[in-house]
Amino acid sequence: MPQLDTSTWFITIISSMATLFILFQLKISSQSFPTPPSPKMFSTQKTKNPWESKWTKIYLPLSLPLQ
Repeated sequence: MPQLDTSTWFITIISSMATLFILFQLKISSQSFPTPPSPKMFSTQKTKNPWESKWTKIYLPLSLPLQ
């Protein structure tokens, strides 16, 4: 049986990988990707609640002075 000549396999595999890499790079570089959307500035309207205009304090039973 004749022996299989594997001396050129390394060169064949490396050259095909390099060719595929170059082809993919050319394919990707020819694509035009859309620009990312710019962030919008939203101005939030703060609504006034009736309880925000008054000074209130909540007293806890443990925070009251001792009697």
